[in-house]
Amino acid sequence: MNSEQNPSAERPVSYYEQVGGAPTMRALVEAFYPRVIEHPLLAPLFPEDIHPVMEKQEMFLTQYFGGPQLYTMREGHPRMRARHIRFPITPDRATAWLSCMQQAMDEVIEDSMLREQMMERLAMTAYFFVNTEEHEAEQ
Repeated sequence: MNSEQNPSAERPVSYYEQVGGAPTMRALVEAFYPRVIEHPLLAPLFPEDIHPVMEKQEMFLTQYFGGPQLYTMREGHPRMRARHIRFPITPDRATAWLSCMQQAMDEVIEDSMLREQMMERLAMTAYFFVNTEEHEAEQ
């Protein structure tokens, strides 16, 4: 069977597809943000109305994990480090963010290997955003 007969043979299945697409991305964001707004290190970085942030996060995660380019279509190139530079992101805050995401993934995504692979990608990104030393951050 050649690739014309089976077009998916050459294209790897994205994380987005493997976890169930849009409904799973929505559930992940909905499981993640209650944890974020309750976390003492993270809550001060977020606005009172968290819903616009959740919407952008869902679009970003969709795109980041291989789904439709929703974030880019609406917001332009992600440039995530530049978009986050105004927030004091410390190593502890990056770790806290990842902890909240791990808990959300544990709740929403059944496949532990898939969760691990997705978290590895997110960890690289989260620590790339660090722009402030712990002693410099307003606690």
